Amino acid sequence: MPDIQELTTQAKEIAEKLGIRKFDIYGATVDETSVKVDQGEADQVKASSRSSVTVRVWNDENTMGVTSTTDVDPTGLELALKTAYEASFFGVKENVPDFSPESTASIVAVVKEPAEQVPVTDLLEKLIGAEKTLMAAHPAIAGVPYNGIAQRLSDRFYLNSEGANRQEARSTASIYLYSKTEEDGKKPRSAGAFRISRSITELDINGCLKETADKTISHLNYQKIATGKYRVVFSPEAFLSLLGAFSNLFNAQSILDRQSLSTPESLGTQIASPFLSVADDALHPDNAAPITFDGEGTPTRRTPLITNGVLTGFIHSAGTAKRFNTQPTGNASIGAKVSVSPNFYHVFAGESADQEYSLDTAENVVLIDDVHALHAGVKALQGSFSLPFDGWLVNQGDRTSIESATVAGDFLELLKSIIYVESEGHLTSSGVCPYIWVDELSITGD
Repeated sequence: MPDIQELTTQAKEIAEKLGIRKFDIYGATVDETSVKVDQGEADQVKASSRSSVTVRVWNDENTMGVTSTTDVDPTGLELALKTAYEASFFGVKENVPDFSPESTASIVAVVKEPAEQVPVTDLLEKLIGAEKTLMAAHPAIAGVPYNGIAQRLSDRFYLNSEGANRQEARSTASIYLYSKTEEDGKKPRSAGAFRISRSITELDINGCLKETADKTISHLNYQKIATGKYRVVFSPEAFLSLLGAFSNLFNAQSILDRQSLSTPESLGTQIASPFLSVADDALHPDNAAPITFDGEGTPTRRTPLITNGVLTGFIHSAGTAKRFNTQPTGNASIGAKVSVSPNFYHVFAGESADQEYSLDTAENVVLIDDVHALHAGVKALQGSFSLPFDGWLVNQGDRTSIESATVAGDFLELLKSIIYVESEGHLTSSGVCPYIWVDELSITGD
């Protein structure tokens, strides 16, 4: 990654030479190493170094052009600025993207420094050991067909002609284990777990191993489930998968494009049970890789989306915020068209529930651990879903694995049917979330 001060100086000098008065530049580099193993041997080793730079230029008519490059030496930067300037005369004339009004605002300091990257041999050793331990956990576990351990180091910057100048680096490490069983006369069963942290040394490999083994073993004695209506408990991963699939609810760009279940008038309306609250929080202390600014240079922040069941906020870019007469939220990705996406969900309890529930005492509830086929089973603009899932029928603490089943419903009705949000949040790849209890959903057995 180039020195941000040097790059800013070069960009301003080149822009002045080309007669360009207004521009911004966003860039990122990612260095990543990942490994996969098979039966104690290295199966796949990948190392990559990727970089991208997006340059936007506005002309005197206030239309904008965009180009991308991987070359930020003076020659490459001059070519990118010139190309974007030429393209600006063909840019859109309505709702033209502009600088974020907060691109030069101060940023909250984040103390998570990037971690040192470890050699590939260390990654292989840890993953081979994890595979061996997992296969020894039970005679029925025949393999770990899907596995991986990875480390990533990324560096980002944003600058513009009005003085914005931002840069940050972060690191992440992750492990994924997904085991499969083989038993005579029985269908293969499988389960998995995922962990993420700032560094390999902080990665909870043992926790990932235990969760994978416990889930896999619990699925060995499976039974069919009768089709019907059941009280359902969503695991944090399963609930966040659904929330992500219907994120158009909170996405201001989707609302403007009329590709959302919400409208501008939806703000302030009750869309969920009062027991549920949701925020987008890139700076959450449990986020392994917090980001302090988005693609437009806007500082990230905690944005309440649902508060005690009431829709209280949308996520915005600078452009959508201007059209909604509000402030950007730090959720923009820069490009030919600025897109808006969530950073890191924080789901937590809103109002206190009238009654607390526990899987140790509940009778005949369906615990959904993971949902599948989101690409095919979700109709995001209709609000409906029908998804196969992995899970258990739970009766007073006893769990019976469900052989094969599908959960279906309407997402907005699901939100209003939440009867309990547990107090303990669990870290996932997309956010922090507790177990969520839903009064009733349709379950279709095999």
